[in-house]
Amino acid sequence: MKRALPFLFLLLLATAPALPAQSARQAAAAAADETEIRTVINAQSEAWNRADIPTFMQAYEDSPDTTFIGLTLRKGFKPIRERYMLNYTTPEQMGKLSFNDLEVRLLPNSCGKTEYAVVTGKFHLERTAHGEAKKDDGIFSLVWRKGPHGWKIIVDHTS
Repeated sequence: MKRALPFLFLLLLATAPALPAQSARQAAAAAADETEIRTVINAQSEAWNRADIPTFMQAYEDSPDTTFIGLTLRKGFKPIRERYMLNYTTPEQMGKLSFNDLEVRLLPNSCGKTEYAVVTGKFHLERTAHGEAKKDDGIFSLVWRKGPHGWKIIVDHTS
C-alpha cells in the first residue's frame, strides 16, 4: 500500500491541470451558446420589424409539441404561426418590436452538456394600429432546446 501512495499522488497531480482546461472549454461553449441564442433573438426582432412573420417563426421549433402560452394555450408550430398571422395582419399592427432586460440562463445536464436554456425578458411594440392583439408591452419566458438545427424555442410564455 505504501508503494501505491506515491503512484496515486503522481497520477492525481498529472490529471489536475486537465480540470481547469475542462472548465475553460465549458465556459467557451456556454459563451457560444448564449451568443447564438441572443443572435436568434436579434434576428427575430429584425424579422418582426420587417413584418416578416415566417422568418420571425424560424426561432421556434417546427414541432407539434411547441407551445405558446398567452391568454390561451396554443400547441404546435402551425397553430402558433396562424395566431401571429391572424393577430398581426398589417405592418402597422406589427409595429417595431424591441426586447430588453434579457437574461439567458443555460441549463447544463449532469455531464456539463447544455441542451436547454431559459430566456426571460420584456418586450415592447411601438405601433400605430392594433388588430386582435392589444398588448404593446409585456414579459416573457422562453424555453429553448439545442437540436440539429441550432437553438429553437419550444415553450413561449408571454404575458
